[in-house]
Amino acid sequence: MSDGLPRTDGLPTTRHLSSEQVRATVLDLQGRIAARFPQHRLTVVATDLVDLVDQVDLKTQDTHRRVVHTTLVARILAAVALLVAITLVVLALQLVMSHPLDQLNTWIPLIDSTIDTIVFIGIAVLFLWAFPERRERKGLLALLHQLRSLAHVLDMHQLTKEPGRLRTGYVPTELSLASDLTRDEMFDYLSYCTELLSLIAKTAALCAERSSDGTILDTVSDVETLTREISVRVYQKVTLLGQFDER
Repeated sequence: MSDGLPRTDGLPTTRHLSSEQVRATVLDLQGRIAARFPQHRLTVVATDLVDLVDQVDLKTQDTHRRVVHTTLVARILAAVALLVAITLVVLALQLVMSHPLDQLNTWIPLIDSTIDTIVFIGIAVLFLWAFPERRERKGLLALLHQLRSLAHVLDMHQLTKEPGRLRTGYVPTELSLASDLTRDEMFDYLSYCTELLSLIAKTAALCAERSSDGTILDTVSDVETLTREISVRVYQKVTLLGQFDER
């Protein structure tokens, strides 16, 4: 539990993910990658991630404002539609009660048309109630798809970094890819990959900070699962490098 004192460890004091802190972390990682591997395209992945963090931040803020206004308008229209439906039901009952029950040709068509009208109004109410979430969903899904693609691009980069080429007694074939990294450099490279994957997942989580849409939350979970699975494969390579060091 918090004792009310200010934090002195540099960690955020809120329970929400901060886009500013995520961006600062990505920029720091981008600088470290550029300093260590200036000729490798891993820096480009970090640069693309910085751009996506900015897009997610702007999109979530803009979407939140629009959804608030859209929700208000949609709820008012839905309330008006419900009021119209209730009024129609009351008028229909009054007309039915004002005619004898034996005059079927008078009140049955009236009830039938009233029911049809109420059904259409109900459909309209459901549409208006779900409209704000659908409007929110479109832009965020596009950004989440970009984050998923960036994770796959990063996976392609790490696939070519095979620790087995650095083991004692390794004999390459004519088709083997030449390794341009030393053992320590490959360790740093793979470590940067795991950090980037974690930050891709954090950027995806930013999309869900102000959203309760089920589709958005499911897609964020999919991106997190993807980055976690790739991280496991990268960590296995890091473990192999450690075994080679021991030998």
